[in-house]
Amino acid sequence: MRFADRREAGRQLAEALERFRGQPGVVYALPRGGVPLGLEVSRYLDMPLDVLIPRKIGHPLQPEYAICAVPEQGKRVCNRREEAAVDPNWLADAESRERVEASRRRALYGRADAPSVGGKLAIIVDDGIATGLTMRAAIRDAAARGPSRVVVAIPVVPASTAAQLETEADELVALEITDQYLGAVGAYYDSFPQVSDHEVIAMLQQATDREVGNER
Repeated sequence: MRFADRREAGRQLAEALERFRGQPGVVYALPRGGVPLGLEVSRYLDMPLDVLIPRKIGHPLQPEYAICAVPEQGKRVCNRREEAAVDPNWLADAESRERVEASRRRALYGRADAPSVGGKLAIIVDDGIATGLTMRAAIRDAAARGPSRVVVAIPVVPASTAAQLETEADELVALEITDQYLGAVGAYYDSFPQVSDHEVIAMLQQATDREVGNER
């Protein structure tokens, strides 16, 4: 399965979530790459859009390879074998740095009137998954906010990661669950540019403007 860009993936994912349309809920996108998909999903389902900001901790010798992830709220989630193999002082410092970065992004992206998800449906959206650690951290963060259910929505996910996520979320919605994962999220997109902080802020503002318009 391939997508022209994140917006197309978001539209297809939104259709796969059709049964939730009109229900009380919040769509949570993982910045930065998940926000274009989250905007499409929130628009289609007529739900407010917010962000969860888990931060990946990469291996000290291979930073792109995640060994842990840090939620905004709660304890880090780790690959136990990799966690045991690294210096605990290095890991504590790395966790502290990522929490600072999450706080910076929350201040940058956040809104004073962020929607409450208490007793409602929480739908977590990202543009792709590899190890699943950041999504697992996001699930725990969302669950701590008191939703009625936590649904993970993703375009493509490796089968082994899907099995793990299904034990932690109430439901996983994926356009494709594959045993032949291509190794990188961008391999499933024709266009996969970096998403900037400026673009994230603009998309969140679009969602807020829509919500305000719906209330009038």
